[in-house]
Order: sequence, then structure tokens, then C-alpha cells
Amino acid sequence: MQLQGKTIVVTGVSSGIGAEVVRIARFAGARVIGVDRNDPSLTLDGFVKADLSSVAAIDAAVAQLPERFDALCNIAGVPGTAPVKLVADINYLGLRHLTEQALPRIPRGGSIVNVASILGAEWPQRLAPHKALAAAQSFEAGAHWLRDHPVPQESCYQYFKEALIVWSATQSQQWFLDRGVRMNCVAPGPVFTPILGDFVSMLGQERVQADAHRMLRPGFADEIAPVIAWLCSDEARWISGANIPVDGGLASTYI
Repeated sequence: MQLQGKTIVVTGVSSGIGAEVVRIARFAGARVIGVDRNDPSLTLDGFVKADLSSVAAIDAAVAQLPERFDALCNIAGVPGTAPVKLVADINYLGLRHLTEQALPRIPRGGSIVNVASILGAEWPQRLAPHKALAAAQSFEAGAHWLRDHPVPQESCYQYFKEALIVWSATQSQQWFLDRGVRMNCVAPGPVFTPILGDFVSMLGQERVQADAHRMLRPGFADEIAPVIAWLCSDEARWISGANIPVDGGLASTYI
């Protein structure tokens, strides 16, 4: 994997998968600019402190990014134990707004990578509402649509990961055709990160116990990060609109 000479913007750099993407990308020769609401604990080539839950905060963060960069990795997110509005604002509406604002700075041949989840695999069951939400063409329009179509707390994380996969797929080809910028998703299974406990609480012990036999163990952040970094490289130049599971085979056990 060659990232020499590339500049990559990574959100959620202060822990977990985001921090591992930083390490791998810099080792492969990239210049990495981090974005996070918490201060980083590793070496970066630049850092923007931002809470990615509002249009104003996102616009202010984008204004501090380089005028040109080669890839954007959207890794920042909150678990489903957070309030529904916050999950929507950060995991979907804010991510989408950040990506749209950053797009003009990404040159032809560039890449966008969104971190989804194995929990988004049931998107076909709700394709119509996810496409309707994707058609809401601004943060505020999306928020208005969600006020009219409320999402339950117990399924909000899954819902917005599904919505992210659908938006990424439906938007990606137009950007690839018009701008030559690829957009893909990576869908991890359970991962040993600081918020793993929140996911256990969110799913409940019954669901966790039922799924335990399906996998060898939860993944490690450094098993997810290389796939994200690779999607930023020229070796992945013909991959766009994909949702790649990185879950130790967990998704395959549902077939």
C-alpha cells in the first residue's frame, strides 16, 4: 500500500480505529490531518478540534483544513446509547455535510471512506425511507425529515448506519463520474475500542450471547484500519460504491 505524497483527513483520530488509521497511513507515507472533539494522543501533521454535530461547527472545521487533500476518512461517531438526535447529527447528517463540504477540495483520483457497521446490513428492509432521507439535500432538510419520521432509541444506531450505506451507494457513482472521486464504506463487526461497552449495552446481553458463537472474537482496531487506509490508495482506484465487511466473517453467518 503506497500513500506517499498523499494528504488524508481523518475524523475520530483520538482513539480506536481512527488512531490506528493515522498510524498506518503515516507509516505508508501520508500526511495526516486529524479532526476530533478530543485532543489527540499521537503524532499528526495537523489537527482541527471540532464537535461534528452541527453545521456551524463542521463549516468552521472545514475552513481550517488544507485547500487540497487526497482522501477523507469519516470515522468519528457515537454509540446508540447516545440520544437519538446526537446519533443522527454525528453519525449521518454531520458526516454527510462534512463530506459534501470537503468534496471540492478532493482532486480527481481521491477517495472518501465512511465507517459503517455490520449492524447496517439490514438496509434492504428499509430502502425506501433511507433513499427518502438521502434525497433530503441538506443537514436541516434531513433533520426536518427525521422530525416527521422519528427513529426509536433502541434501533437508532443500526438505522443511521443503514442510512449511511444507502447514501454512500446512491451518491458515489455520480461523484465518481463527475469528479473522479471514489466513495466506499467499511463495515466492522464488534471491535475492541473504548466504546465497545456501549455497544454491549445497546444490543443487550441476550443479543450479544446469541451472536457470540458466530465469531472467533471481536476485532482489533488495527485489523480494521488497514482496509480503510488501503481504500485511500491508488491500488483501490477502481473500487467505488462498495460496502466492505471487515468482521471476521460474522456477516457471512447470516446467509
